[in-house]
Amino acid sequence: MNISKKTILRIILFVGTITSLFFVPWLLVKAWILPLPDTVQEQTEQAINHGFDGMVVYIDKAGNTPQYAASGWHNRDTKIAAKPNALFKIASISKLYDAVAVTKLVSKGKLSLDKTIADYLPELVGKIENADKITLRLMIQHKSGIPNFTDTPNFWSNPTRTYEESLALITNKPANFQPGEDYEYCNTNYLLINKIMDNALGYNNFQFVQEEILKPLNLNNTFGSLKEVNLEDVMSGYHVDYPYDLKEDEHGMLATAEDVGIFLRALNDGSLLKPEEQKIYASIYEFEHAGWVPGYQSFAKYYKDIDAVIVAFYNTTDKELYNWNLSEIINNRIAKILEKENNPN
Repeated sequence: MNISKKTILRIILFVGTITSLFFVPWLLVKAWILPLPDTVQEQTEQAINHGFDGMVVYIDKAGNTPQYAASGWHNRDTKIAAKPNALFKIASISKLYDAVAVTKLVSKGKLSLDKTIADYLPELVGKIENADKITLRLMIQHKSGIPNFTDTPNFWSNPTRTYEESLALITNKPANFQPGEDYEYCNTNYLLINKIMDNALGYNNFQFVQEEILKPLNLNNTFGSLKEVNLEDVMSGYHVDYPYDLKEDEHGMLATAEDVGIFLRALNDGSLLKPEEQKIYASIYEFEHAGWVPGYQSFAKYYKDIDAVIVAFYNTTDKELYNWNLSEIINNRIAKILEKENNPN
């Protein structure tokens, strides 16, 4: 009997096992209590021992030359070692770039944070509940109440490819809450925000991101799609118990850890935005982010106490999100290694 790759992924993504539920939490405990390594490179090697196929880290610590670390596989099938300069699917980290783009368009007078879906996308009135009350500001802040299209059952085993397909998954569904009355992380918000930006610009908003964000920062290794890159430069992605490489699945923006780190530093130190833009941005969104799609976990965070940006990529995911929790433990340990460098005693 032939079983398709999509069927296999569907089974693995949505059917956990009692064995994993019993054993994996102890790995989290182990990762947390192990003696702290002396170097970030040693910590990445420890991460591979915990079950990740590959890991890449970029560190920009003030007053120091940037650090790079990589362990495990760039491609485990062809035994290519992990590369510090590999392209990686950054998933929801892209929301930081979207929020910056919206900020700049608001500053230029092309968008208003207080206009609604009904103003920007009138065709959705009657299809999205509270379209006349949900403002651009509420969407950016995940306070719209719109259902999240990626929460659709079996979504990740057969993801949508177009705006229309994604929108159809939540059209005419009731709101999860009234606008502004709660918070719920929702990818539909940014699906609509990107459409609103496209309409305001008259062209694809990633071109605007390139002109206003990437080019000024000399970020030459950040891309909007797999179509723009050499696939061999992309780090392979794996999902626990799923036998196939997920590299060829399209999931939006890709970048090197270094490019993400440079962007995050500029976002946090104020050099990316003009003073009036900085004020707008600070009122609507956050200054760090993480991302998840099957096969790819990404984290970008600025640690103010040590004045350091840490970007960490992990190319192994799982249904229960134990690998996500494990990643956060490892990220915190990397920060502690840097703190220890500041205070060796």
